[in-house]
Amino acid sequence: MEHSESLRPGGYRFFYDDALFRPGTDSFLLSSLPRLKPGLRVCDLGSGTGLLGLLLLQREPSLTVTGVEIQRAAVRLAEKAAGENGLTERLTTIQGDLRDIRRLLGAGAFDLAVCNPPYYAPSSGGIAPEEARRTARSEVSCTLEDVCRAASYLLRWGGAFCLVHKPERLTDLLCLLRETGLEPKRLRLVENRTGAAPSLVLLEGRRGGKPGLTVEPPLILQKPDGSPTEELDAIYFRTTEDTP
Repeated sequence: MEHSESLRPGGYRFFYDDALFRPGTDSFLLSSLPRLKPGLRVCDLGSGTGLLGLLLLQREPSLTVTGVEIQRAAVRLAEKAAGENGLTERLTTIQGDLRDIRRLLGAGAFDLAVCNPPYYAPSSGGIAPEEARRTARSEVSCTLEDVCRAASYLLRWGGAFCLVHKPERLTDLLCLLRETGLEPKRLRLVENRTGAAPSLVLLEGRRGGKPGLTVEPPLILQKPDGSPTEELDAIYFRTTEDTP
């Protein structure tokens, strides 16, 4: 069944379907990491139904976002979102396999690449029986290395690659980014509460960047009483303040 929701009152609407991987907190958290500037050219690798692109455009309307998504059903919803929000010139989606990125898009064509990739290797537990969930959650259609190589190819010299992943894959992330010419530059851990073990990592690499990693203060999701932190409320557009 198809659904739609607004990012905030009067804001952009996004679409999703129960048969596809449902939108989650990860995309919202990832959207807070890039340092957005007017006019940036952005590529969303494995863009799904276009939620991450809409989140970035909600924060900086002058961006142009190109999604790359392998599942036709997800591309259809992303195209619907672009049309419904009047963003057909700023939010486009290419149906294709990011492993064939050289046939889809030009080298060095983007200032920023973003990705909410599959987290789990095929050998790391149960694989979802539904194709859409299997593709979104597990590295069956592309690996972390595939994602990093695609981002490196797409970015101009000095361009940034931002992604979200699980803490247990941090070593793999750091090694693969450097191996593919994307020097790790910013790392932020996500904690449900202060002092809790991290549940996610947000990481930025830079094409051709110099060595030097900044570890930023953790992103805390809940206060001691269980209510959302001010930063999480800002990420979800629940306040009138700009997202950090």
